[in-house]
Amino acid sequence: MPIATTNPATGQVLKTYDAMPAEEIDAAIERADLAYRQLRGTTVEQRGRWLTAAADLLEADRDATARLMTTEMGKTYAAAKAEVTKCATACRFYAANAAAFLADEPADAPAVKATRAFVRYQPIGPVLAVMPWNFPLWQVLRFAAPALMAGNTGLLKHASNVPQTALLLEDLFRRAGFPEGAFTTLLVGSDAVDRILSDPRVRAATLTGSERAGRSIAQIAGRELKKTVLELGGSDPFVVMPSADLDRAAEVATTARCQNNGQSCIAAKRFIVHTDVFDAFAERFAANMSALRVGDPMDDATDVGPLASEGGRDEIHAQVRDAVDRGATVLCGGEPPAGPGWYYPPTVVTDLTPQMRMWGEEVFGPVAGLYRVSSYDEAIEVANGTNFGLGSNAWTRDPDEQERFATDLDAGNVFVNGMTTSFPELPFGGVRNSGYGRELSALGMREFCNTKTVWVGEGAASAGAGAHAE
Repeated sequence: MPIATTNPATGQVLKTYDAMPAEEIDAAIERADLAYRQLRGTTVEQRGRWLTAAADLLEADRDATARLMTTEMGKTYAAAKAEVTKCATACRFYAANAAAFLADEPADAPAVKATRAFVRYQPIGPVLAVMPWNFPLWQVLRFAAPALMAGNTGLLKHASNVPQTALLLEDLFRRAGFPEGAFTTLLVGSDAVDRILSDPRVRAATLTGSERAGRSIAQIAGRELKKTVLELGGSDPFVVMPSADLDRAAEVATTARCQNNGQSCIAAKRFIVHTDVFDAFAERFAANMSALRVGDPMDDATDVGPLASEGGRDEIHAQVRDAVDRGATVLCGGEPPAGPGWYYPPTVVTDLTPQMRMWGEEVFGPVAGLYRVSSYDEAIEVANGTNFGLGSNAWTRDPDEQERFATDLDAGNVFVNGMTTSFPELPFGGVRNSGYGRELSALGMREFCNTKTVWVGEGAASAGAGAHAE
């Protein structure tokens, strides 16, 4: 993919960039390493002031930043403004809480024959972030905010179709006061990732993206013995049981499927509905999806904008056509509109079978699959019947079922009677082919810290620290 801004609402190429040559990449890594040596010597209070300044800048520049994101990847302007605000909130969260997250954790010193024993969290160095286009600001900030507050530095390889947003992020942290090189955008293609991650100065990597990209990063990092955090795809279940509030469930289902024009790893994609309420839910859901307005993402009246790429639109249409050709029924949508731009209508498909691509694949657009089940056990079987395990939703007012869903859904996130989303306060990540490691919360900050055990004895010969050494 060329490094370029292409407006998905029109297909027009607006700006192109040359990939950084090898010598510029090496120079950027050197600056990141030097900045790390400086940043790790600053106080958490100082880093908090810089991150708070970044939040102030995001809020001041919200509208212009949102317009840029909409132009580059097609999300609605309203959604883009909300994304900027969420990023500012995360910056303030880590500025306020990093000291507590990084504080020494005392251990039971007498139990380990010490006068003092504790765990200390320390930064590890430059971290490579390989990030996607669908939330071009939020995906980066939820890594960058905790990483910088911990004293690490960041090297960003962003998706090639959002280069201006990528450059904006580098400028943001520089303007906020972070040392030169603390956060650097590398305008490179995926072919440069091996070179970057293999550099001994780069200590770890985080990636949000496809399974294939995750396997590639993990392979390089495994060879180099470097830690990774991977947040990969998802085919999230949305289970509706007989006791659910159907009006509310159908309303949230519509938002959950079409948020970000349907291009979200944690968008609900497979709607698993008990047969007792299947027809009633399907009627409400299809009506809600049909009522969404598809159009210019800069128009406040628009609910769903274009997909980010022509290839992405063609792929989801191929998935829908495969299902229809194998006997599925389309309740609404299903055909891309004529005219410019990479639009696809909100679509609901039912009568799905395991032979159809939609049964187990992630559908990265505003297309929902409806699955009929006859029991709780069958709902769990279908919900867990993919290789993914990122987010999940369950709708039931039965307390026993709520507790069982929390345990039985095989996912990194379980949301009961609400839409899956991410919060700075809660850890976020997946299991199985949806990746490993966690972002956000204290866990996300500590992923790229050296969790150091410190044991202090009194220094006398009787201390006996090594009596049972292992």
